[in-house]
Amino acid sequence: MKRFALSLILLSMISILVTEAAQTVARDSLYPPASTLPAASTVPATPAKEPTFMVQLHGTVRAKFEYQPDLGKSRFEVRNARFSLSGSVTPLVNYKAEIDLSDEGSIKMLDAYARLNMLQRRLRFTIGQMRVPFTIDAHRSPHEQFFANRSFIAKQAGNVRDVGATLSWSFGRRVPVTLEGGLFNGSGLTNQKDYWTQSFNYSVKATLRFWERVNLSLSLQKTHPDRVDIHMYDLGAYYEHRLWHIEAEYLRKEYASGSFPGVNVVDAFVCRDLPLRSRALRRISLLARYDYLSDHSTGVAGPDGELLADDPERHRVTGGVTFGLGLPFQADLRLNYEAYFYRATATPALSEQDKIVMEFMVRF
Repeated sequence: MKRFALSLILLSMISILVTEAAQTVARDSLYPPASTLPAASTVPATPAKEPTFMVQLHGTVRAKFEYQPDLGKSRFEVRNARFSLSGSVTPLVNYKAEIDLSDEGSIKMLDAYARLNMLQRRLRFTIGQMRVPFTIDAHRSPHEQFFANRSFIAKQAGNVRDVGATLSWSFGRRVPVTLEGGLFNGSGLTNQKDYWTQSFNYSVKATLRFWERVNLSLSLQKTHPDRVDIHMYDLGAYYEHRLWHIEAEYLRKEYASGSFPGVNVVDAFVCRDLPLRSRALRRISLLARYDYLSDHSTGVAGPDGELLADDPERHRVTGGVTFGLGLPFQADLRLNYEAYFYRATATPALSEQDKIVMEFMVRF
């Protein structure tokens, strides 16, 4: 019943947005603004030419060194080697295709979508493969991250890419609001060809911005990774102004039929920039983060059909300093220390233990 109600809410929201857009288009065609009416004493303007096909190439390389003092072991790793093509084919149509040649050593196709922009880009329809609109931190690209390693929300709990379609509507001047909702296969990135479903996954996200400094995000998502539905609810906010970025986010994960205890995930951090006048070193950023993950299951059942904890409960405290060698998130050298805290009976994963991380990130 809950799943049906949430699906009905999503479909109702999309219907309202489409109806409002259609009414706006009809109203503008019947009653055009005075500025668009021809004046008797003016010369007709030359029609604007439609922009030609445009292509933008971007890339992100993240290479890092990690050392685990408790184990006395270290490693080098290329965390990301992403390349993307994006641009437009008409004023109304955009596209993007992105691939990662080294996503933890694997080649993955990440984004491949087409987007239709309507009503001066306030209404957008997107179809293809994309990151599901959900959370704040999980929606950041690698070059936009503040720390060398992602938060538990961005990595373990809220990191979802899928194939589907979304509709977003932006409005408001004093308080800009963006509503976005979408339906998705639930097949993930590699299982599309023979995947058919009677129940789509869905995600809904609302973003509000106050005083040009405070951003509030509320989102919910339903997934079905294996045998049971999983519903996730996320609330996050951040303050960003000149030299400060302060952020906090909470995610709740519920498993259908009580198949696994609910999961709580927390991420909170602060960043303070220190601008410099040097041509080589533009800024130094001081960062501190706390995040928490209770016993967590991906939702994929084990051999006996039961859901097991894939990630044990843990707390983590991260301190860091970032040396900005260019514009923000363009060329950063990040130094982090991560301290993990587990219960005595937990068995930590090899890569989820105390470590020193040095990462060099380049965005072009």
